[in-house]
Amino acid sequence: METSHVSALQLKHAGIERQIHEEMSRPMPDEVLVQALKKRKLRIKEEIARH
Repeated sequence: METSHVSALQLKHAGIERQIHEEMSRPMPDEVLVQALKKRKLRIKEEIARH
């Protein structure tokens, strides 16, 4: 198992989580952006699960 790769994915996942949180705390969140970020986050989560 490539632990550095998994660590990098976990960092990326956390970064996307933070972006989603920042966008949702704005007065007028961009729902399209939020949905795109959530899809990216899910793909990363699935890739982490495969390792």
